[in-house]
Amino acid sequence: MHDNKILQLETNQKEYYDLNRIFNVFPEYYVIRVNKFNKIAKDTLDEWIYFLKTAEIKDSFTAKGIKKAKKALDVLELNAEDKRTYDAYQASMWESSYGLGRIGRKEEKLEIAKSLLDILDIETIALKTGLNVTEVQKLKKKL
Repeated sequence: MHDNKILQLETNQKEYYDLNRIFNVFPEYYVIRVNKFNKIAKDTLDEWIYFLKTAEIKDSFTAKGIKKAKKALDVLELNAEDKRTYDAYQASMWESSYGLGRIGRKEEKLEIAKSLLDILDIETIALKTGLNVTEVQKLKKKL
């Protein structure tokens, strides 16, 4: 568009697709010439271009998703030792969150199994809750 070369549908395309505008047929593409950018961010698109050109994100930037990119960029810029520490921290956070979720799901399965003991057989309860037969048998003995 900046070169005043705007794509248009040909007559047979308009008839075939029953459309008049090209954006109804083809996706929009933008060619961003980063090397021509003057490093002055006037809007959110400029903020992303600034990031692409400088590999830097200013705290004042507000473009959608740019804070997430800043966090990822900060991690990429860590030295090797700090990166290992960060990765270990992330792994431990994931493991603890996953572990807590598993415990909660297990308790929920046990509660469901308890509520079914008087109407279903042990094998069916085990099959439907994902518990093993031994666990369901222990629940039945406790009641």
